[in-house]
Amino acid sequence: MQKLINVIALLSGLTSLAVIGGGAYVVMNQEAWKAEAKERFQEIVVDSVMGVLDNSVPLPETTGPAIPLQMP
Repeated sequence: MQKLINVIALLSGLTSLAVIGGGAYVVMNQEAWKAEAKERFQEIVVDSVMGVLDNSVPLPETTGPAIPLQMP
């Protein structure tokens, strides 16, 4: 009976260590994951917007000079 209790206690301790270690891993890598997700999202959005713009809006090849602004 004592062996069973010792095994249960050992498994409980290992579970606690795994939860703490997993939490530490997530906290330490959180910023890198956010940056990676942001880059992926930006790529997806830019690709989809450029796909729509390429087909619907003709962009001029040359432009004129800047329009002068009148300051009050």
